[in-house]
Amino acid sequence: MKSSTPIQYQQPSLALALTPVVLTLLVLAVQLFYFGDFTPHIPLAIGLAITSLVGVKLGFRWKQIEEGIFHVIHVSLPSVSVLICVGMIIGVWIASGTVPTLIYYGLTILSPTIFLAAAMLLCSIVSLALGTSWGTVGTVGLALMGIGAGFDIPMYWTAGAVVSGAFFGDKVSPLSDTTNLAPAVTGTDIFSHIKNMMPTTVPAMLIAFAIYLGAGFALIDDNSASFERIEAITSALQANFTISAWLLLPAVLVIVLAVKRMPPIPSLFAGALAGAVTAMLVQGAGVHEVLTYANSGYSIDTGVAAMDSLLNRGGIQSMMWTISLVLIALGFGGALEKTGCLEAIIRAIMTKVRSFAGLQTSAVLTSVSTNLVAGDPYLSIALPGRMYAPTYRGMGYSTLNLSRAIEEGGTLISPLIPWNAGGAFVISALALGIADGNVENLLYIPLAFACWLSPVIGLLYAQTGMFSPRATEEERQLWEEQGEAIATDLGAAGEASVSATPATRTS
Repeated sequence: MKSSTPIQYQQPSLALALTPVVLTLLVLAVQLFYFGDFTPHIPLAIGLAITSLVGVKLGFRWKQIEEGIFHVIHVSLPSVSVLICVGMIIGVWIASGTVPTLIYYGLTILSPTIFLAAAMLLCSIVSLALGTSWGTVGTVGLALMGIGAGFDIPMYWTAGAVVSGAFFGDKVSPLSDTTNLAPAVTGTDIFSHIKNMMPTTVPAMLIAFAIYLGAGFALIDDNSASFERIEAITSALQANFTISAWLLLPAVLVIVLAVKRMPPIPSLFAGALAGAVTAMLVQGAGVHEVLTYANSGYSIDTGVAAMDSLLNRGGIQSMMWTISLVLIALGFGGALEKTGCLEAIIRAIMTKVRSFAGLQTSAVLTSVSTNLVAGDPYLSIALPGRMYAPTYRGMGYSTLNLSRAIEEGGTLISPLIPWNAGGAFVISALALGIADGNVENLLYIPLAFACWLSPVIGLLYAQTGMFSPRATEEERQLWEEQGEAIATDLGAAGEASVSATPATRTS
């Protein structure tokens, strides 16, 4: 047997830890802004290679670095499975008439002026029930993009409303994986975590709702809306699909399964299967056609360009651009974590923290930065959650503050970073066409108001001390019973100061 003596690795200095991050961002900037090519795959792959070289310099063998890369990829494989299922659903739900029916009823029932606000609310309800923002964006979100096109609303406005609602539901749904991950890594329970997010979530959603409502009235005059355009779309849908409320049953099935707490992947696959059966029984599609739609996407020529651009999509293959980006980004994040680069950067940040406000701000910004650099919402929650928890305990603050910070910096910011797993999926599923040169559709990022308002409100609370709970006696006792790491070297002045040396993490 090989010797069990642990291999000693060097801890990277801050300068060395920042090297792969800075170089990767520079290569990414050249690709995006100099060449005008929105394909971040190769810059991230180069970043992975640079990080690996840093790891070798620190004493790691390639095998150890490889293990770190594949560990993070393995943890996130359920998300890749969701992408595959959503790709199938998009193709077969268009073929079954489910998405066309949603578009048809949306155009005939909804008022153009309230559409954006209604879109946000609908996506938030569906995502809350499903527990998946990606599933919501790829199904209901796609239909809403069609309705928005019918109302002649810019794609980026509709996408902003969809993302705001979908990721709100993901953030507070007890069925969501990230909503379960944040309290798990910080040692809190999920329902206390959800309750503690309400002071930031509710104001952010109300403000976003008001903005979307105002924007609807500003963008569209009901009396001068292009009813000819709407009539052309609804007529094309009726001419090419059977339209019936019964065709919404595949969507209802997925929601029912989610409410009954079925795992998301079987629920989504059941929805795809129901859509396939509906396409054959109602729309007259053949078995081979349905299989093709599930793999390669739906294809049709309705004679209405706006509809064709939305309906000609879906299938597993349509998700491969996104899946390949996700896998490379996850590998890059895994290499950064394994080599200790991310930990070194976080520790350097923590040496500057001297107050609860500074600690809370650092936790949020660390999650945002990890999302930005590593491209992985899971890593952006798990890593800061593990690193910062002992300091919160040492300062006497509930780790509910931390779980809220990393949820908002992780889950909510993920869709706003185009090369992140969340952002890449949004761009692909909503057919924003960024890679084809429609860069203006990136305006959905600032227009996803609820996603960035929530962490901003949280940072304001941190400065004022509002909604920033101290640890209760029950929490302190639980920390002791579970042997949680607690930072005890809290520096000099005051109850809200923290030492430059974080506590040792427990395994």
